[in-house]
Amino acid sequence: MTTGTPLSPGVSPARADRADRLDRVRKLLAKAERAGTPEEAETYNAKAVELMARHGIDEALLAADDPRRDEIGMVRIGMEDPYSAGKARLLGWTAAALRCRWVMHGAAGGKVAAVTVFGFGSDRERVELLYTSLLLQATGQLVRLRPPWPGESVAAYRRSWLQGFAAQVHQRLLEAEERAAAEATAGDGGERAVGTALVLVDRGAQVDRAYAEAFPQLARARRPSLSGSGFAEGAEAGRRADLGGRRIDGRRSGPHGLAAGPG
Repeated sequence: MTTGTPLSPGVSPARADRADRLDRVRKLLAKAERAGTPEEAETYNAKAVELMARHGIDEALLAADDPRRDEIGMVRIGMEDPYSAGKARLLGWTAAALRCRWVMHGAAGGKVAAVTVFGFGSDRERVELLYTSLLLQATGQLVRLRPPWPGESVAAYRRSWLQGFAAQVHQRLLEAEERAAAEATAGDGGERAVGTALVLVDRGAQVDRAYAEAFPQLARARRPSLSGSGFAEGAEAGRRADLGGRRIDGRRSGPHGLAAGPG
């Protein structure tokens, strides 16, 4: 005998499985947010991101057979102060790691009004889900931080901490995505391995073309210059929320803090 929630009329088993998988990710991230120690949070984050990365690969392969199930679009997300620019980079670098592009709006004076995330629907959904949790985890630590050096600005220290956190999250997500792609073809090799790689390359090219058409005049912003000394501690916090990844030799270096985010 099996138990579970009955399918509503018109809901396919594949769609129900997708919803169930994302629900498991949400529950894992919620446990990370409530964790009593960084180590406990890391465990839940690692499981959530591993599952989310596999979900991204599965959706990409399914969409290759049925493009209508996963279309390119955009979502605009408002940023709130304090540290709106740092929050924008956390969102943008998360989006870049999950095969999306991003644009900052109203960036001036160290503030950002909003960020548009541009990409396939399944990837945008992953970005929003993960960013919401990461922002809660980061700000929960941020409000307690004080610089170690007398006289250093608390705000400057926190801004640099948040950038370090975002950079490490970006790197860990890149590694999780790479592992998921490799595991999707492990043991199969041959045509499936080539097919998966081609699907991901093609999706990236589609996003780049659509992005260029949507934002033809967009210029790249300058890399942010922050004076605070908190980058290293922020990076360490990003490693604790490190999403389970090990460093992979030869990976590209950290993300670019640009108005037109990396693809």
